Amino acid sequence: KMNVMKNNFLSIFGLVLANAAFGQTPNFKTFSKFDFVSGEKIAVYEDFMQTKIGDFPAKWSSNGSGEIVNIDNNPRPWLQLNGNTKAFPDVVNSLPENFTLEFEIAANSDVTYLGRWLGIVFSPVSDLQKLYSFQRSSQVTVEFSPYFKTGESVVTVYDAAGKRLFSNRLRTTKFACPQKPSAKVSVWRQKSRLRVYLDEEKIWDVSNAFGEEVQYKKMGFMVNNLKTPQNLYVSGFRLAVGDPDTRHKLLSTGRFVTTGILFDSNSDDIKPESYGVLEQIAQLLRENPELKIRVIGHTDSDGEESKNLDLSKRRAAAIKTNLTLEFGIDTLRLQTDGKGEAQPTAPNATPEGKANNRRVEFVKL
Repeated sequence: KMNVMKNNFLSIFGLVLANAAFGQTPNFKTFSKFDFVSGEKIAVYEDFMQTKIGDFPAKWSSNGSGEIVNIDNNPRPWLQLNGNTKAFPDVVNSLPENFTLEFEIAANSDVTYLGRWLGIVFSPVSDLQKLYSFQRSSQVTVEFSPYFKTGESVVTVYDAAGKRLFSNRLRTTKFACPQKPSAKVSVWRQKSRLRVYLDEEKIWDVSNAFGEEVQYKKMGFMVNNLKTPQNLYVSGFRLAVGDPDTRHKLLSTGRFVTTGILFDSNSDDIKPESYGVLEQIAQLLRENPELKIRVIGHTDSDGEESKNLDLSKRRAAAIKTNLTLEFGIDTLRLQTDGKGEAQPTAPNATPEGKANNRRVEFVKL
């Protein structure tokens, strides 16, 4: 009976989620204020494809319960986190002063309970038992609650003694049930500065969130003690390191490589959240009218080699078209090429390696 109830819930939830977040692609220009740029190198990429449905991810530690689930009309696995649970990826043991974090967040659409939330935690404490027992020394947390119609987010900063140093909250409809039960979360740390986005909207920009003398080591998710059986979900976890410096890399070294231009799977359709990277490239071209570049696409090794080569060429051509139509760059200043899977920068044996190989290269001519 429980399995039937669970399957029915996931089916209903999947339909709502598919319609809300995975239906028609948002218009590219809706992201015109989206200045997020993903870090240079992907350090951790977790799509949960290696974990069986019903299991908890092997490379994650937790003090509670959760499992990998499938949702109808959505091909990706999701990590369902149950109440009163903290979960940390084992491979994250040191966070640099510049990094980006991206993931999808979702909830079943009928939530009305205000106290139901999922949070991200960044901590200098590496001892998981201390983290499980609410060790908050110099901790930074960002919470998301999709409660009825008007969602809420809270950012909190703690001092070295674990006392609340700063806390603020805001209302947002970008993750609010039932009309918006899912969202893309993008987090950008630049030294002490914290920026957080829900889809294309920047909801937090805190200049002094991270202590400049603090070495942050662990990050993870936490779900509060739910009073209802409703759960929260995450998917597509991507941690990238390095502060992208498009201007310096392209002008000084003649080359800029990014994994931040995203495409639909096996497609040359550019995802609108790629706007920030493309806008930086366009701005550089506008400021340097003599500059010409070649756009080179690369793929991982999944699939047939000939199809990957064709896909990489089509993706490079799509970027050229985008820069021309959306940003007004003269097409004669842009050349394109594709290398497929022929020039990997990392082994294709791991999710992180594949993610780093799915990249776009800009070369100064």
